[in-house]
Amino acid sequence: MPDGTPHLSPGAAPGFALPPNARRGRGAGLNPPVRFESTAREAFDDGWGTLEAAFADLPPLPTTLTKDHAKSALAWNDSPDIGFDRSVNPYRGCEHGCVYCYARPSHAYLGLSPGLDFETRLLFKPEVAALLEKELRKPGYVAKPIALGSNTDPYQPVERTLKLTRAVLEVLDRFDHPVTIVTKSAGVLRDMDILAGMAKRNLVRVCLSVTTLDARLARIMEPRAATPERRLAAVRHLSENGIPAAVLAAPMIPGVNDAELETILERAAAAGATSAGYVLLRLPHEIKQLFEDWLTRHMPDRAARVLSLVRQTRGGALYDSRFGTRQKGTGPYADLLAQRFAIASKRLGLERRGSGVNALDCSRFRVPEATTAGTQLALL
Repeated sequence: MPDGTPHLSPGAAPGFALPPNARRGRGAGLNPPVRFESTAREAFDDGWGTLEAAFADLPPLPTTLTKDHAKSALAWNDSPDIGFDRSVNPYRGCEHGCVYCYARPSHAYLGLSPGLDFETRLLFKPEVAALLEKELRKPGYVAKPIALGSNTDPYQPVERTLKLTRAVLEVLDRFDHPVTIVTKSAGVLRDMDILAGMAKRNLVRVCLSVTTLDARLARIMEPRAATPERRLAAVRHLSENGIPAAVLAAPMIPGVNDAELETILERAAAAGATSAGYVLLRLPHEIKQLFEDWLTRHMPDRAARVLSLVRQTRGGALYDSRFGTRQKGTGPYADLLAQRFAIASKRLGLERRGSGVNALDCSRFRVPEATTAGTQLALL
């Protein structure tokens, strides 16, 4: 949001392929066609040589917001690769602009491109907190930890004004419902008043994703996320206020940031993190094209080497989506990364038992007396 004010958009339209010219302040340099569309559009030079000049100095793209009229707040999954079966995502799309983001392909389901559209054309769910309360009140609901931010970041910049994540936390706090949070933003500190109270009842874990400690690399790889130092400072503040904090070193990109794994974990432990995790780079669907373009633009001297190393961890391809392997990869390079993580986390005390999602207290869950607003929503 160059001027700090998002622009409202009444609807969505399919994206189209732009020439490989990055927009200032954005992570993706392309807007790949929507894979579900039967036709695709691309820029074409009719022989006058004007196309390159037209795209040579493109203005910054504004962030637009569209209301998402969701019917429910909870999203359910049965994936064996993740430790939760339900999640809440107040936003679709993410302005942080991380070029590697595994959630980018989900924008195609909206008829939008996983490229620049994903980080500039956001959808928000204004009724997410009320919908969540309605679902938690359903007879027979059994509480298990809800993951907040499993797809897109719950504390991306637009949260500063819309405060939908805070509204969700207020509901979970009243219901004594356990929650886990994953974010790249120090904005999570704004809600420490809620989180500290929930932590005293063993209802919350917060995980900060730290991809690199190199601010210059972070600037081009995840342009609108908090700096690495601010994320580590957030870990420290959370820990000092009794809120269990973890660090996720993710994604580890062979030949780009994987050499930093131990240093990230050391800094996390020094900041007070109680546990840690890592994930190998994932390149499903359109992310392959976006990541290759990003490498070519920012690291032309080692792009081929990086892609070769990625293939070594994915059975010769750029991605393997099989359960059990998609998070960690296979082959000697992936095995070495797993060994390095295990040794470092053990040395630093980041594998402490009782610090994971399964340690949260689900027995406290209760349905409070309905408010007037909640009663009216239940009648819909």
